[in-house]
Amino acid sequence: MIVRDRGRTGRRALGVALLVLLVQLGWLVRPAYACGCGAMVPGSNQSVQVRSETSAVLWNGTEEQIIMRLAVSGDATAAAWIMPVPSRAKLALGDEKLFDRLEEVVAPVEKTRTYFWPREGDWPFTGGSDGDGSRSGGAPGSGAPAPVDVIATGTLGPFEYAQLAATDAAALETWLRTNGFAMPPGLAGSLQPYVAQKWEYVAVRLAPAAAPAGAGAGKTATLGGELQPLHLTFASDRLVYPMRLSQRAATPQLLNLYVFAPHRVEAAADIGGGGATELLYAGTPEPERVDWPGGNAAASYLTAMTRRLPAPATITGDFEFRAAASDKEFQRVDYTDELLTVGGVPVWLLVVLGPVAAAGALLVAAARRRHVRRIRAFPPGPPLRPL
Repeated sequence: MIVRDRGRTGRRALGVALLVLLVQLGWLVRPAYACGCGAMVPGSNQSVQVRSETSAVLWNGTEEQIIMRLAVSGDATAAAWIMPVPSRAKLALGDEKLFDRLEEVVAPVEKTRTYFWPREGDWPFTGGSDGDGSRSGGAPGSGAPAPVDVIATGTLGPFEYAQLAATDAAALETWLRTNGFAMPPGLAGSLQPYVAQKWEYVAVRLAPAAAPAGAGAGKTATLGGELQPLHLTFASDRLVYPMRLSQRAATPQLLNLYVFAPHRVEAAADIGGGGATELLYAGTPEPERVDWPGGNAAASYLTAMTRRLPAPATITGDFEFRAAASDKEFQRVDYTDELLTVGGVPVWLLVVLGPVAAAGALLVAAARRRHVRRIRAFPPGPPLRPL
């Protein structure tokens, strides 16, 4: 006979349930520390998730432009991030409609292809086809420590920014925290390679618009949706997209890149992070379809790609791109499959029934010839005598 201690079992089950709940709550409040370009951090006791980062990059051999748009969610009322750049950057607000135009350019083309043998949904496997085909996508402060040089500060649309140079990564991290740019713990370690290369930095702080009327007393608007794009321009003799700071991310990252250059490009080396780069488009779209601010005549070849980074902690460097072996064009295709027909009749049926009909015709012709031969085999009888 087995006797169970129901009280102990109940307490144990309750303890397990509470543990699971605490773990789930911990993940809910855990902030997402990164976007693909750099670290994004909300205020204390708040969370912000960067759902995706989409950037259009133009490089003509000597100058690089990055127009960056982030899609975020969470309960943060403000957030800050930092973007390393290899040289002094000029800042402007980005064209929000640029990404809509680029999405149209790289979208899969629609094509129809036919198949011969009937499939599920075609007669005789069902009562008939329905005719549908099947588809096979506060202002920054002053008084910086000596190792940090404040180049400029200002406001640009919804952004407050500071352009910085630094000779000490720890001092840079301290300046950012002291001047209201919340940064993830241990950021100095990720910044050190940029400091060693004498890069500069654009620190950005963003607060949402005021809460809408009727939201209730004490309510504050939170960051969400697609943020205003930010346009950076800087001198560079190589095509590089800063990614190293994404190793501070607490969640998987998604990066979409539209890269304009004189030729088709490919990643020069793997940067880690897991996942693989998927090519979306390669070709030279008409300039009017792109309408890049200031034109893109010197960098008209577009290579579009997407990269999921499920393990951002393993990222080891920045994306660097080189010219591909050829400028072979590529565009995705969405196929609509249709049964091959002639005059509404499936060709397979004509092919199958054609030999049967021909064989039947031959049999009929042969039967007629045999019948004629039988008639000729009997001689005519004597003539009838008149009465």
